[in-house]
Amino acid sequence: MHSPEGQIQDPVSSMSVKPANKKKTMAEQADIHELYELSVQNVEHEIEFLQETFRSLTGRTGYLFREDFCGTASASCQWVSQGKEFQAIGVDIDPSVLEWGREHRLGRLDPEDRARVSLIESDVLEVETPPVDLLVAFNFSYWIFDTRDVMRNYFKRAYAALKDDGVFFCDMFGGPEAQEETREKTKHKKQGFTYIWEQAEFHPVTHYMRTHIHFKFKDGSKIKKAFTYEWRLWSPPEIRELLLEAGFRKATVYWEGEDEDGEGNGEFLPDEKGEADLCLLYTSDAADDNRLV
Repeated sequence: MHSPEGQIQDPVSSMSVKPANKKKTMAEQADIHELYELSVQNVEHEIEFLQETFRSLTGRTGYLFREDFCGTASASCQWVSQGKEFQAIGVDIDPSVLEWGREHRLGRLDPEDRARVSLIESDVLEVETPPVDLLVAFNFSYWIFDTRDVMRNYFKRAYAALKDDGVFFCDMFGGPEAQEETREKTKHKKQGFTYIWEQAEFHPVTHYMRTHIHFKFKDGSKIKKAFTYEWRLWSPPEIRELLLEAGFRKATVYWEGEDEDGEGNGEFLPDEKGEADLCLLYTSDAADDNRLV
């Protein structure tokens, strides 16, 4: 073998050796949707709370459930696991996350349960569905509506989508820390990662906020800005007023209790005052029906 300059080369020295396959980092192997659900969702607890609260308000069991901003539709899948009479409708505008949910969440259900979940790719401001018993907007996604007019319009459409004694549930967070630009870390030792919630930007005049979710793994690898949200930070009084303006007769705040360490204990009870601290709460809103008091 000759080089361009006519020099004789050692055949061995001219060969390129393919490097061994580099092991992927934990970040490269991770699925951000799985990480998100492990970090912030407990659908078993959510569905239990929804059904118990619905029964206490209406005196009956809810069967038809609609999940707005459903994402991976985990709550819808959990809903139908209650029995063959239960049906769920998931609505989301993002086709990619719906496809992930079909593969990884609906795909785990048996055929009978899967047939009772309908996923709709649509804007929640435009979608039309049969009247439902419960309609939920969780994980603060409805905060994407940043004006009173648009939020009121969404609540009006939620009201119209309910049966006569139907109930609308939405969640919120708030308190002094919600208005700070800060980071909060939660370690998930068994799964080998840390969940990082970053409040990157907050405007006190408009209540615009930009937040990120990051993940860090025990091998040192990271997923930065796995999710980014731009919202208006709404307050409970604002949301309650808008719900009543939209037609709901009653809006009840369910405030999360605390454990011995002052952390949230996952138990939510009606509360008209709350505590002057960071909080997570559900707002339960009843449609206009004489059976509700």
